[in-house]
Amino acid sequence: METYSLPRLSGILLHPTSLPSAYGIGDLGEEARAFVDFLQKSGQHLWQVLPLTHTGYGDSPYQSFSAFAGQPLLISPEHLMEWNLLEKADLQDCPVSDPEHIDYGTIIPWKTALLKTAYRRFLDKEDPFLLESYRSFCGKNSFWLDDYALFMACKQLNSGAGWLEWEECYRIPTESFKSELRQKYAEEIGFYCFIQFAFFEEWKALKAYANARDIRIIGDIPIFVSMDSADVWANQHLFQLDTKGFPTRVAGVPPDYFSASGQLWGNPLYRWEAHEQEGYAWWISRIRNQLEVLDILRIDHFRGFEAYWAVPYGEKTAINGTWMKGPDHALFSAIASALGEDLPIIAEDLGVITAEVDALRDDFRFPGMKVLQFAFEDTGESHFLPHQFKHPNCVCYTGTHDNDTTRSWFETLRPQCQEKVRRYMHLSGSDTVSWALIRACLSSIASYAIFPLQDVLDLGREGRMNTPGVASGNWSWRFRSGVLTDGLACRLRDLSRLYGRY
Repeated sequence: METYSLPRLSGILLHPTSLPSAYGIGDLGEEARAFVDFLQKSGQHLWQVLPLTHTGYGDSPYQSFSAFAGQPLLISPEHLMEWNLLEKADLQDCPVSDPEHIDYGTIIPWKTALLKTAYRRFLDKEDPFLLESYRSFCGKNSFWLDDYALFMACKQLNSGAGWLEWEECYRIPTESFKSELRQKYAEEIGFYCFIQFAFFEEWKALKAYANARDIRIIGDIPIFVSMDSADVWANQHLFQLDTKGFPTRVAGVPPDYFSASGQLWGNPLYRWEAHEQEGYAWWISRIRNQLEVLDILRIDHFRGFEAYWAVPYGEKTAINGTWMKGPDHALFSAIASALGEDLPIIAEDLGVITAEVDALRDDFRFPGMKVLQFAFEDTGESHFLPHQFKHPNCVCYTGTHDNDTTRSWFETLRPQCQEKVRRYMHLSGSDTVSWALIRACLSSIASYAIFPLQDVLDLGREGRMNTPGVASGNWSWRFRSGVLTDGLACRLRDLSRLYGRY
């Protein structure tokens, strides 16, 4: 492999929904800028987020209505007030009950109604500057926005049902029927265009604020898209579906670190031969779009490009799947030809990894992932232990959004594994295991060191973001305003500088 490494940097994993806010869910407003300020004070140069897309079933960022559309719940009400589309009186009935958790069932209808109020005023006011910016956004993003907005309007017409439950005329629409719908429901379609315009205008400003402070945004995309998405509905020929639109096989992973029966994700699988025939145009478009709104992109389940676990549709678990060959080098060669050789991509290479997956990652010089918690799941050697890292072209994490917080993880380890942690980390009475792993992360040879904010705050189980295989109760954690103190920033900055992360 050609010698190659990234700059030696560190940062924090935090999804914007977890930010403090007076409106029930974190957003892209002032608290997001305050977090960027904390990163700068603490000497960090990376902010990693989860997928920023419009979430669907289970509120998971990894199950979205579009691989391109932004999450409207992240739009700051204050941002809409600056546009004179909302007033203070509109925000007085926010149903916030718990500042440390998101109640999606309550906040989604409240914030949707708020966005619709803003949209009505946008139409009524006809602000020339906003209208021009809006039209420019719609024109530039029509390649995904047209299908997304029509898809969401059709969901609204079908009482929110998944598109496989729609009548055939909606489920498999002709171009003439689509044209008829666009004319008939122009205002409803316009609402979804408007919320995307609002989201990306605010996101663009936040990213510029971070970049000006030498902080890069690491984004995240799942390899697969949601079945109930505009991506599948509008591009059915690119997925393994039958003639009625139903999947023939679905995605998952075999038994792994997280689940003894594997994980049955249920996403439709790609029809890779169809993508190849089109020169991988959909994927090139997806990656180009993401790299326009992010600095670095982590691709979840990277190993699925070499071979993916295909489970027959209707199975209850992922056990009875089979490995099927993916596009391998051909896809990334096409992407590199279109976007440039040095793609700023991180490969999530966890799980069942083969020499072929390693070769695919290394041939394109993508850094892989090292998760320290995995190094202590048994008492023997592990390639996740820092002394086993072979080269710096990797990203070291204490844990990820799928792991328990480090404190809670340690408390549930077997006694023999706890002792391994104590000995390896030289834990003393004054140390916490969370900060011991942060120190190990920072001191490793990995170019990037990243840790969830929950570990910086030394939180227990109450801070867990996601439990794989559990359908409800995830993605709801938030932190309280005021916990990111100057003392905490100083401690993190001093450690980062000690280990050469500038």
